[in-house]
Order: sequence, then C-alpha cells, then structure tokens
Amino acid sequence: MIAIGGDHGGVDLKEFVVQVLQSQGIEVEDVGTRGSDSVDYPDFGRLVSLKVAKGEAERGILLCTTGIGMSILANKFPGVRAALVSDPQGAQMSREHNNSNILVLGGRTTDRSTARQILDLWLRTCFAGGRHQRRLDKIAQVERELGTCIKGGIER
Repeated sequence: MIAIGGDHGGVDLKEFVVQVLQSQGIEVEDVGTRGSDSVDYPDFGRLVSLKVAKGEAERGILLCTTGIGMSILANKFPGVRAALVSDPQGAQMSREHNNSNILVLGGRTTDRSTARQILDLWLRTCFAGGRHQRRLDKIAQVERELGTCIKGGIER
C-alpha cells in the first residue's frame, strides 16, 4: 500500500498521481488534502511519514508546492528515506542507491508527464544493495545514536 498526502500546492498533482496508481491496481491511502484551501503541509506529511516509519505503508508519496517542505519534514522520521525528485533519473537513483521509501514531488514545479515518468521509474526500480546497503546501515546507525524513535517504542 502507498500512502499519499499533499497540501493545497500539491493537491492537483496528487489527484493525478492517485489516478495513475489506482489504474495500475495499486492500493492507495489518500490522507488529503482534497481542496485548494490553504492548509499546513506538516499535517499531511506527518500522516504519511508516520505510516511509512511504522511499516503501515510500504511506501509514501508527498506533494507540496515545491516539495522542499515535505522532504524536510519526512526525513525527520526514523527509517524514512524521502527523496525530492524532479526528473526520471533522480527517481531511479533514489530507489537504486538510496532505497527511498517516500517520493516527494513539487506540485507546481512538476508537470504531469514528468510526474508519470518519475512515478513509473520509482515504482519499478529495485534497490541495488551492496555498497549502498552499507551506506544505509550508517544512516540507521546515526538514527540510533541520536536516539531517534517513534513514541510507542518503534525504532528503525
């Protein structure tokens, strides 16, 4: 299951991404927002990031006007590897080298055609492992050293 959320700056592209995912038979949990009224992106980013961090969603997708705010927020959560992606190569590399589990898109900086290409590569690219796993292990070690955890004792 993929959890998806966005603020008013990403809502139009979010709706498009939801349609693309559902047309491919992918289960989607849309946490909102659903309108163009101004809302605070951390409220929606938190819902998606927490689901990924707790393992309640295999992956997540976040959208805001540029994607910058959502990516900053999402990467505060232990075990989350959110990647702000603006082109297909970035989507592939974020999965292959970083095993990204949250894709972040800019709702007003990414057109639908590019978003579809990014989404396709992000969904079908596998993590390469090897030397890249060693690097992810080091990130997880930093999280442990900093005492990063989610209330309730879930630590990644």
